[in-house]
Amino acid sequence: MTELIRRLDPERFAVHVACFEKAGAWLPRVAERAASIAEFPIRGFARPATFRALLDFASWCRQQRIAVVQTCDLYANIFGLPGAALAGVPVRIGSRRELNPDKTAGQIRLQRQAYRCATTVVANSSAARTMLQQEGLANARIAVIPNGIDTNAFTRRAHPDVAQIASLPAVAAKPHRRVITVANLRPEKSHETLIAAAAQVAADFPDVQFQIVGDGPRRSELEGLVRARGLERTVVFLGHREDVSDLLGAADVFVLPSKSEAFPNGAIEAMAAGLPVIASAVGGLLDLIEPDLTGLLVPAGDADAFAAALRRLFSDPVLAGRLGEAAQTQVRQRYSFERMVASFEELYTTGLAARQTAGAHRAQAAGI
Repeated sequence: MTELIRRLDPERFAVHVACFEKAGAWLPRVAERAASIAEFPIRGFARPATFRALLDFASWCRQQRIAVVQTCDLYANIFGLPGAALAGVPVRIGSRRELNPDKTAGQIRLQRQAYRCATTVVANSSAARTMLQQEGLANARIAVIPNGIDTNAFTRRAHPDVAQIASLPAVAAKPHRRVITVANLRPEKSHETLIAAAAQVAADFPDVQFQIVGDGPRRSELEGLVRARGLERTVVFLGHREDVSDLLGAADVFVLPSKSEAFPNGAIEAMAAGLPVIASAVGGLLDLIEPDLTGLLVPAGDADAFAAALRRLFSDPVLAGRLGEAAQTQVRQRYSFERMVASFEELYTTGLAARQTAGAHRAQAAGI
């Protein structure tokens, strides 16, 4: 959402930002391009003050003459879509960027009600679209726009070919293999599957290092699991990092063992960096990765399968290079920020045109 705000054509769109809290590491990047930033603090949906904040938001929409409201997550959907409808905003775009692995039944019900106030709901993958359909949203009100990334931020890797491998000196030392994953440390990411696979792979490739990038509520638990297996030298926790592109550029394989994924940016970024990807065959990863063409897919939660896939790539560097190169080409063609932003701009303009046409027809029918 931050990059969308920054990249929308300023000659066509004046972007005003509404938020629950005007703070955070990305605020300066938003403030550079936003026409204004308004804060509507809430402390829970069941509080009376939240309804007053919603009325304030609707009033703000009218004052700013907002033509399009786009919300970006569950909380923004529940708050922003009804408020925009109350204000009479013509185009109201909700979002579905996850498959609800950590949401309560009550939160999901509230979001389903909020979607009734949307003119369109954008899913970032076919898996997310299927979830919306299962929740009763009409297919005509769903649009699919995949996530985008800055493909220029990732350095193209030099992939080995057979001739290069054959020319390596026989006395050359084995390379230090780096396996990386980038994801929040939450239950649905299933880092324990990766740790179990690491224990198997390290027995055959003692020079391997697994880098876990990201932070979250499970960090202490996962660090304890690594210590219990005696893998402190094999598995390292790097926490939150701002240099992910550099870390990807220095790695050999990207692994994502999630039990649930809508459309993971981490995997897209790894592919943009030219890394071969091993991932769970779930959700949006089925859209993103073509097995044995742009990556490898294995059953979720199957540590043996992840270990086998890693051994396969370590033993066949030509295959690893081919997968990484094909993945890099695909991402640059399909998942650039430019393509994502163009899709949203088209969604805004076609939505506004449709509303204007509908309004003209209603006026004609009423004899106005």
